[in-house]
Order: sequence, then structure tokens, then C-alpha cells
Amino acid sequence: MIRSFWNWIDDRTGWGRLLHELLYENIPGGSRWRYVTGSMLVFAFSVQVLTGLALWMCYSPSSHTAYESVYWIQNELAGGWLLRGIHHFMAQAMVALLPLHLLQVVIDKAYRPPREFNFWTGLILMLITLGLSLTGYLLPWDQKGFWATQVATNLMALAPGGIELQKLLVGGSSYGTYTLTRFFALHAGILPALLVFFLVIHLTLFRRHGITAVPSRRPDQYFWPYQVFKDSVACLLLLIVVFLLVIRFDPVGFIQQPWHRPDLGAHLGPPANPADEYKAQRPEWYFLFLFQFLKKFEENEFLGAIVIPSAVLGYFFLMPIIGRIRIGHYVNVLVLLALLGGIIYLTGEAVYEDYYAKWFKYEPEKYKNDPAALARYEDRYKASQDYLEALERDEQEYARLQTLIALHGIPAEGASRLLATDPFIQGPKIFAARCASCHSYLDENGQGIAGPPEDPDNEPAGAPNLYNFASRQWIRGLLDPEKIVTAHYFGRTKHGYPDADGAYPSGGMVEFVRDNLAGLDDDQKRALEDLVVMLSAQAALPYQQQLDQDAEQEGAIERGREAFRSFGCTDCHKLGDEGEQLGPDLTGYGSEAWLRRMIGNPADPALYGDNNDRMPAFFADPAHPEANLLTAEQLELVVRWLRRDYPSQPEPQR
Repeated sequence: MIRSFWNWIDDRTGWGRLLHELLYENIPGGSRWRYVTGSMLVFAFSVQVLTGLALWMCYSPSSHTAYESVYWIQNELAGGWLLRGIHHFMAQAMVALLPLHLLQVVIDKAYRPPREFNFWTGLILMLITLGLSLTGYLLPWDQKGFWATQVATNLMALAPGGIELQKLLVGGSSYGTYTLTRFFALHAGILPALLVFFLVIHLTLFRRHGITAVPSRRPDQYFWPYQVFKDSVACLLLLIVVFLLVIRFDPVGFIQQPWHRPDLGAHLGPPANPADEYKAQRPEWYFLFLFQFLKKFEENEFLGAIVIPSAVLGYFFLMPIIGRIRIGHYVNVLVLLALLGGIIYLTGEAVYEDYYAKWFKYEPEKYKNDPAALARYEDRYKASQDYLEALERDEQEYARLQTLIALHGIPAEGASRLLATDPFIQGPKIFAARCASCHSYLDENGQGIAGPPEDPDNEPAGAPNLYNFASRQWIRGLLDPEKIVTAHYFGRTKHGYPDADGAYPSGGMVEFVRDNLAGLDDDQKRALEDLVVMLSAQAALPYQQQLDQDAEQEGAIERGREAFRSFGCTDCHKLGDEGEQLGPDLTGYGSEAWLRRMIGNPADPALYGDNNDRMPAFFADPAHPEANLLTAEQLELVVRWLRRDYPSQPEPQR
């Protein structure tokens, strides 16, 4: 019955004859493993089509929905991370196979007459594949893809008429929804259709001219089953390698939790933010050589980005003509090997420079006798540090986004809005841009945001370190006679600079602490600790909430108020209805309202008044927001960040 059914189909379609011609092609010299790269490329493209269609069903190409749909695929869709990972790494496998296939074709002389057109269609397929890689890079709409694509498309403007072409591709002068729709149309429609079209031509021409056999005394073999077996094994190995890349070479972990592993698969960073430049702007590894090559033509980018690549591509198309003569073939092989060697070298050099600060410690003393070499060394080290910090920040922001989405979901404005209104992410950015010219924010290990460098003329050039501001630990240091004059507190302000006799400015906090809080007995030390507890409780810091409640029940807060009076703090500061107004009012010290007022206008009469030392008013005129240094939202973000008033942050999952 099966044979009858098959004969019926064959009689109506001629399928049997076609299949026989496909499978029983003669291979002079027999099947070889070196012939498998072409079949592997076709297999990889087939996988890309299948996974791409599945991803297409879940993807929404707009600047407000692209990232969110990819995030849903990666984190919520069962097996979505696996689907996306296979699509991502199989695309990289295609690019890696291209030079191997090209090398095999050239070495075997399969590009020479009468196979010129077959070779040229292969080069066109290579360009289309690279175009697919470039257009697909943007579609997740995350920081890494956004900025890398912007760098790549900006190079188009260097060519004659490139500006108009760039605007056509981007959809205008800025990157947004039109850019995504154009890139998606290219990636999912136009380029795959072109690839299929030229692939059919390529395979037809290949069948017409047959395999260019390697000289051998081995007997001929048919394509089936000998070469089919080798091709199948190679494709299976390719799929296994891709799968292992997707699961980070952790098959045991995959078996234990096979479907929900959003920490695996293709990379996904925080959503694209055109206002926040990504300092790790790099293309994928297969374009990294070109990125490194362009660094060597900083003064003539047109030569490095347009002229030389065009000349190389032109040479590829001339290879069949050059290869007609014996020496021409060897020249082609040598040129191709030199190009591949150069690509490998430039890629390695780019990786070396990016990770230089991670692999080598900072040793500027090696170049102390050579200022020019020292400058180059410091530039290299700083560039590597910027790159590594950008990667770390990328991981941090993505992990933070996962936390925020778990807590609040994705708002109508998109996932980027969660990060834009999050104190944990935005607070340090605002602080670094607006406050770090005076203040630092460094933890016990010296990690964080550094303040200004030491002034060479020993002039006041800093302000207190605000890490854990208003906490018990911070206030203890403030009231310590030795610590108060360090750079952590007032050591770099005008109040912390002693005169020739070693005395500090009279009437200031430094003088009071050093004269009145040194040499305390045990009872006074306990009273001072109660004062610290009471003053810190004014801030109502979220991370000290339980400690403050316990202190209230134990009576430490009330004892601290008494210590505030007994130590003479009321002579300068108000606390509630008590005290004089010579220094800042400490009612609610470190609270949201107090910090808002201090940052907004430190010269407020309830704060420093005319004694304000250099600190500008960041939000002095709420009625005219355009006149302020910070917006109301930025002020709120930095206040909440200083108080650590935000949901806890997990470690990055990757």
C-alpha cells in the first residue's frame, strides 16, 4: 500500500526522479568532511527561519513595545529563553561558518571558471547574512543593541549620499519606532526573501557544475548515503554546540529546571535609553575586527570605513578572474589567509584592550620617565575601566529591572519608565553629575562615587562623604574628635582646615566636637551614644526602622534628647521647640523633608543661612522649575537614594 501511494505521488509530481537526482549525485573522489560547511549553513538558516517565525509571533516592533515583548519572551514565556537563545547563537554560528566555507571553496578552486556565478552568488549570500546579523542586533531594543546599531549606521554617513541613506534606514534623524519597523522589515522579510532567492540560484548553479573534486585516487561515491551521513553528523554537532552555548555549558542545571531559565540564553540588557550613553558600545564579536580597524583611522574614517572595506569586497568579486592563472590562485589563497589572520588578530586586540583593566593591575610608575607613554597607558586603562564599568552597570540595571517588574509590573509607558523613576538607578547618576564635585559616596571599602581630587594649593575643595548619611554609624563619626577632621567629614571644608597654631575656626562644629567630646568618661560615652541614636532616629531611615523602634521602647530616644541638652547642642541647634537657631535646625534631621530642604536651598534660614559654605541651591524656586538645577523628580530620586528608600536589590542572575 505504501509503495502504491508513493508511486501515485511520483506519477503525478515526478518527485521520485527529482529525489533520485538530488541524492544520487556522483562525488568524484568520494565524500569528505571538508564538504560539510555548505550543508551546515543551509541547516543553520533553516533553524533560523523556524525559530524566527516563532519569535515573530511574540514580537511587537515599536519603541514602546519591542523591549517589553522580548522581556516577556525571555522571562515569562515557557522555553522562550531557549527559543531566543537558539536563534541568537545559531545566527552567530552562520557567521562563523561563512569564512570556513569561503576558505574551503577557494582552496579547492571551486570559484574558478565555469563556477564564477556560483561564487558571486555565494558572496551575495554572505553579505545578506551579515545584513541579517546587523539588523537583528537592534530588535531587542536594549542599550547594547541600540548604541551598537547607532555606531554602525553612523558610518553610513561617511559615504557619498550616505546621510540620505542613513535617514532612509533609520526613519529620520532620530532612532525610534520607525527605525525598529524598518530593521524588522529587513530582518524578517526583505533579507530572508533575498537570501532564499539567491540560495536557490546558488544551489542550482552548484548542481549544474557539480562538486569540484579534490585530486584523489579514492573511488567515486554517491551523495547518498555517504556525504549525507557526514553532513548530518556535522549539523547535529552544530546544534549541540549551539545548545550548549544557550545553556552556558550546564546540562545538569538544564535537566533540573528545563523550561524557566531566564538567566540563560541570549543576552538582554536594560531597555534602550538615548539620553544615557552606553560606554560599552561594541558590535557583536564577528564585527569587532572592523570596530578595532576603524580605531586606526580616527583621522580618516572615510578611508577605514568605506574605501578599504569596499576594496576588499571588490577583490573578492575579482577572485574568479584573478584565479584563472596559476599564480593568481595562490595569490587569492594567500590574500584570504592574510585577511582571516588579520580579522583574528584585530578581534583579539579589541578584546585585549577592553579587558585590560581586568587582567592587569594599574602600574603607572612603569612609565614615569616617559610622559607620552604614560598618557597612552592611562588612556588605555581608563577606556578599559569605562567598558568594564558599563558592562557591570548593564547587569545591575537589568537585575534591578527584574525586581521592579516583579513588584510593579510593566507600566503603560514601558519598562524604561521603571528605571527612570527608580532611586537605586537614577540616584547615583544624579549624584555623580551634580554632587560629586564636592561630595563623595564611598563605602567602607572605598567603592562608590569619588569626590573631587585633592587641591594642589591645599584649598578647601570637598565636602562630607554622604554614604549612609544620618545613620548611627555616620553620626558616630561626625561626633568623633578625630574622625570629624578627616576627609570623610569636614577635613576638606573650610571648617576642617587648622590654622598655623593647629586651632580650628571658632564657633564651628569641628571646634565644638574636638573641645567638648574628647576624653569622655564611661557615663558620658553612654550618653553620647544615646544622642547618636536619638539624632539618627530623626531621619526614620528605612534600613534602621527596627533599631529605632527598639531604641524607643528601651528609652534611648528620650535619653538622647536629654543628652542633646546636657552636651550643649541646644546652644546652636534647634530640636523641636528647644534650642537656638545658630546652626541648622535638626528637627527631622536626615528625613525626606529635611533632605529636600537642604538640597533644595542650603541657605534657608532654618539651615545654614548666610554661613552656607559653597553648596548651591538645587531647587530653590519651585514656582519656576526651569530656573532650578534639579527637577522635582530628580530631587526626590536623589533624596530617596541617599536614604536607601527603595526595594532591596538582588544580585544579578547572570
